[in-house]
Amino acid sequence: MEEYPVIVEDVTYSYPTRENVLKHISFKVKKGEVLGIIGPNGAGKTTLCLSLNGIVPQFFGGRMSGKVIVAEMNTFEHTIAELSTKVGIVFQDPLDQLSGIATTLEEEVAFGLAMLGFPKEEIDKRVEEAIETVGLKGLEGRSPYELSGGQQQRLAIATVLAVKPEILVLDEPTAQLDPIGKFEVFETIKELAAGGQTIIVAEHEIEELATFADEIIALYDGEMVLKGEGKKVLSSVERLKEIGVDPPSVTELTHLLRNELEISQDEYPITLDEAIKLYGEVLK
Repeated sequence: MEEYPVIVEDVTYSYPTRENVLKHISFKVKKGEVLGIIGPNGAGKTTLCLSLNGIVPQFFGGRMSGKVIVAEMNTFEHTIAELSTKVGIVFQDPLDQLSGIATTLEEEVAFGLAMLGFPKEEIDKRVEEAIETVGLKGLEGRSPYELSGGQQQRLAIATVLAVKPEILVLDEPTAQLDPIGKFEVFETIKELAAGGQTIIVAEHEIEELATFADEIIALYDGEMVLKGEGKKVLSSVERLKEIGVDPPSVTELTHLLRNELEISQDEYPITLDEAIKLYGEVLK
């Protein structure tokens, strides 16, 4: 596969009823890399995610300039159906992802594959693999509507993984979930990331995002205001707060104590484990 399966160049987009939801957005995602997208509500995160498989602008209309290339396919030149085999998208609400007609998990995961015309033998193999990957093995015969919220979201991820997309896009996948459900979904994402899946995830839970994102971009009012290695972006405490994003708690605390601790921004901890190590050394 190409080195950069996702290339976004100078993308500006307006919905038919809302101007400049995205403004001159540019970035690349390497193969096997995890890109996090953060920003306050209304910043353009969902719109950016939808632009990666052609739903924006093909479904919503509006005006779009610039270029989006995914798996060497220009999203202006290929249909959503064609792009969906390369870019799998998981929405905020897992119920938006489910077919509504499947009576079991197996049928749900198989549904999309059947619509794409895969032979039964291949469908059975992929269904088994996808269900096991998201940790739902043993629940194959259960109704999708008997699952918890976290299990439903993992099922939604399985329906996408079964198609074996080169790129997985998750649009705030834990927004509808309780703490247990969030934990389950994040563990699944981390395992996929460790396995080399190219992932783009928009997420409010940036303390979790910090544990597995290679790079992070921050959006504000449709513009990309921060971009870079995850630790560097999440250490930009003052800029994050200016745009309405709460930095990780341990990072903000360290920022407040930076003079007493005599450390630079480059040394800020992002995760709890990093904070424990830092404060342990300082206390010595």
